[in-house]
Amino acid sequence: MRFVVVTGMSGSGKATAMKMLEDEGYYCVDNLPVHLIDKFMELVFMPASEISKVALGLDVRADKSFAYVEEVLAALRKKGYNYEILFMDASDEVLIKRYKETRRAHPVAPEGRVEDGIHKEREILKGIKAKSDYVIDTSHLLTRELRQELVRIFQDNQHYNSLMISVTSFGFKYGIPSDADLVFDVRFLPNPYYIDELKHQNGNDKPVQDYVNSFPQTKEFMDRLSDMITFLIPYYIKEGKNQLVIAIGCTGGHHRSVTLANDLYARLKDKGDYGLKLYHRDILNDSRQYT
Repeated sequence: MRFVVVTGMSGSGKATAMKMLEDEGYYCVDNLPVHLIDKFMELVFMPASEISKVALGLDVRADKSFAYVEEVLAALRKKGYNYEILFMDASDEVLIKRYKETRRAHPVAPEGRVEDGIHKEREILKGIKAKSDYVIDTSHLLTRELRQELVRIFQDNQHYNSLMISVTSFGFKYGIPSDADLVFDVRFLPNPYYIDELKHQNGNDKPVQDYVNSFPQTKEFMDRLSDMITFLIPYYIKEGKNQLVIAIGCTGGHHRSVTLANDLYARLKDKGDYGLKLYHRDILNDSRQYT
């Protein structure tokens, strides 16, 4: 029997995760009254039960005091019931954006500000998040990427990557990414924009890559950067960090930053117990607009 408790921040993708688990053959029950959880556990764990995979969705609306939910789960653990906790999360900025797009009221602050509801809910859930087996931050995950992560953990039983690293290129003229943890400015490198045959290409094109990588300072910078990131990653994991955004910026986000973001991604790929994603935030902006 595999029993998964799905919880987390409202708007982080709990309902989507439950639907995906159901598609993978899990018997899913959402927001079961708290006083029925132990009885439900007894039934599904009975030797004669034909159910082998269960997902139980719980959120702050399950009970007026979520602390009681934690007590019930702890008591069931002591009784010998084995379960895993999947915590769905996202940054405050992303959650606010999602609520504004759907024009929904936050369940913790139905008549107040969404920001206040998010902060209150995060405080309520900090205990169960700390006890969770898996924390998935959906701030930058596409729906198909979330499905891949869930299948990898709950269907293929592969190793769980507790840290998701996002490497993103950007243009300073469009602003520094608001969620960046580490920002690196590569405007010290010669700019391919001023080479006529390279101006309208980008860092995904080999001629631009060859030009940017032709300078010795490029290789030295990338060697030092990758060494530092490799040094930091185990300590971020140890401290329980779930999301690390590394932003590499040039003037317009087309040439130098794209080239170096691609290089860093290649250097970090398949090198440790972490997930890795690559973004080019401003590559579609018109390169003719900057100098």
